[in-house]
Amino acid sequence: MESFPDDWSHALAVAAHPDDLEYGVSAAIAAWTAAGRTVTYLLVTRGEAGIATLPPAEAGPAREAEERASAAAVGVHDVRFLDHADGTVVESVALRREIARVVRDVRPDVVVTMNHHERWPGGGGWNSADHRAVGRAAIDAVADAGTRWIFPDDGPAHAVRHVAVAASPAPSHEVDVTGHVERAVASLVCHRRYLEALSDAPVEDQAREVVHAMTGDPAAPRVTFELLS
Repeated sequence: MESFPDDWSHALAVAAHPDDLEYGVSAAIAAWTAAGRTVTYLLVTRGEAGIATLPPAEAGPAREAEERASAAAVGVHDVRFLDHADGTVVESVALRREIARVVRDVRPDVVVTMNHHERWPGGGGWNSADHRAVGRAAIDAVADAGTRWIFPDDGPAHAVRHVAVAASPAPSHEVDVTGHVERAVASLVCHRRYLEALSDAPVEDQAREVVHAMTGDPAAPRVTFELLS
């Protein structure tokens, strides 16, 4: 597997929900920010439908706050949210336009998004509708943002250098995250209310188990991506 390109300085990471990026990708983000690169987060929802024991009106603000804290734990301080309803995101021209507007504002070299394929890697289960919709819309929005005659009222066109899909069943590139796994664990721990609703196991144990599973061999941890350009 090839190493992730290093000819860039700013990335925009687009995901459907708070916590999506913390399931492994944040280890790569920690490595990038430690190397002096800048990363911006864009969350399409606030994850308000994600905690069965908490009404959406309470869960949304709680999960937004957790996401801002988890981003800060890996060196990300620009966290933006769109206003789509959790669980019912639709892949649409309107969503593409919103994402393209942020791409043109942030002007990143790299756009990272999450798995848009039907299934998770390794014969995993069916991917959620929100993940599929946001991943596909983000990829298309990159092309939109680079074309001056598409959404011409939403800022000057911007060409993104690389588009990378995290947690893809068809990975092609990897990031060495040696020395950054514990920062990723700390980032996921910030989603305390969410994790407490998932399991009775201690939050720290849940986070460590998930991040270590996503980054592989502790002696040579890696985060993989499907590089589309």
